[in-house]
Amino acid sequence: MTNYREILRLESLGINHSQIALSVGCSRQTVISVLKKAKQKSLSYQTIQGFSDRELMEAIQDGALKQVPYRMPDYEKIHRELMRSGVTLSLLWIEYCEECRRSGDLPYQSTQFNKYYADYARKTKATMHIERKPAESAEVDWCGSKMSVINSETGEPKDAYVFVSALSYSGYSYVEAFWSMETENWIQAHVKAFTFYGGVPRWIIPDNLKTGITRNTRTETVINKTYQEMAEHYGTAIIPARVEAPNDKPHAEGSVKITQTWIMAALRDCKFFTLAELNKAIHEKLVTFNNHEFQIKQGSRKSWYLEEKPFLLPLPKYPFEVAEWKQATVQRNYHVRCGNQYFSTPYEYIGKKVDIRMTSRMVEILYEGIRICSHPRTEGYFGKYVTQEAHMPPNHQQYGAWSGEGFRRWAKKIGLSCSKVVEYFLSTAKLEQQAYKTCNALLQLSNRYSGVRLEAACERVLQFTPRPSYKAVSAILKAKQDTWGDNHSSKSSLNMPEYGFIRGAEYYGGGDPDVE
Repeated sequence: MTNYREILRLESLGINHSQIALSVGCSRQTVISVLKKAKQKSLSYQTIQGFSDRELMEAIQDGALKQVPYRMPDYEKIHRELMRSGVTLSLLWIEYCEECRRSGDLPYQSTQFNKYYADYARKTKATMHIERKPAESAEVDWCGSKMSVINSETGEPKDAYVFVSALSYSGYSYVEAFWSMETENWIQAHVKAFTFYGGVPRWIIPDNLKTGITRNTRTETVINKTYQEMAEHYGTAIIPARVEAPNDKPHAEGSVKITQTWIMAALRDCKFFTLAELNKAIHEKLVTFNNHEFQIKQGSRKSWYLEEKPFLLPLPKYPFEVAEWKQATVQRNYHVRCGNQYFSTPYEYIGKKVDIRMTSRMVEILYEGIRICSHPRTEGYFGKYVTQEAHMPPNHQQYGAWSGEGFRRWAKKIGLSCSKVVEYFLSTAKLEQQAYKTCNALLQLSNRYSGVRLEAACERVLQFTPRPSYKAVSAILKAKQDTWGDNHSSKSSLNMPEYGFIRGAEYYGGGDPDVE
């Protein structure tokens, strides 16, 4: 098949007929014939850019373009589809071609398809180039300026920081003041914004503030753990703006500036004595701001938001609850400390480093990202132990949950001296619970050295002091002093060897002074 397009292209570059024939693989006479017909029909390489190969062939061979019944796309439907995430004109053109093949119609080529859409967009004032699709993203930031709340008792003003969020497609904004820019307020601001929108965008574009983004470099992005957890709860993603690239979040930047005019400047002469009063005034101004008509395009932020709202992801059943994270090593008593209390973990994780997630209702303990246990979080006195029996080793479960009575029963089984030591630990602590750790450590010694040796060690400690300690009992067991006899013990305590020579006073001239 003769390549008419290539012949016209090479001719436009000034290449002679023989070289064109050699390049396209046809005779020189064919090249001359094609160029002659193209000239008669005023066809050149520049004027055939919108032609398909078939149209070009028919134009040159028949002398005129045939009127082919092409199927006109439904551009109103196409414009609506473009609002959906991930949908492009190229994808819609492919789907249009498949529909034409099924119906036996001829489809327009992509060039004409795009041209007709551009004409439709101009005539209907639709957005031809959609930078942000509905519900695709929201931009968030703290406002640079602060507002003041007056302390009614002292009369001193206190700064309040203003959070701004804007949906990228509609510009629909949410504004609220907080006492600080700490992580807890940052997360709470997002939760309130999602509730205000009635849905969740597919990703969030924050600035590189430390409460949200731990590190953002050319090769690595590290998101604050609580912030990432919030995103997972709502099914969205965090995609921070590039460093020093405000164009990545133009709506938030623009909303910050407009917020300073529409809200903060408008309230500059008002005095507020509580944060709730300030936020009430902000929300009243925010309604006016979102309903204000655009100057260039038709409608308002509110009207565009109503078009965008059906595309937002649904809110989860429960709002996100801010959690505090910390790391700890599971102690030998298979407990970890959370705040002022101790919570048990399965004893298999003794010595392991675990992550602890604490909310106002729950304490969750995770190992390598997997939750190994959880406890309801309740108020309690300092040093309170919360223990699940299933977390205890088999030989500990027989004593039940930690309690003073449980340790007393265990010590009684060991012997009288061990009972006295345990009773001393429990009775001398300011709170009995503070002695549980020491009693449990004593229990561990019975597993390591046997109950018989532990009883003997406790008996020996009580011979030396009425105030026994775990350290003294452990030292006796390590030195095997619990196995010494009484005779050995008495001599050891006097530092006297069993055999040896002792010089008397006479040797040092300390004898009878009357004897020379």
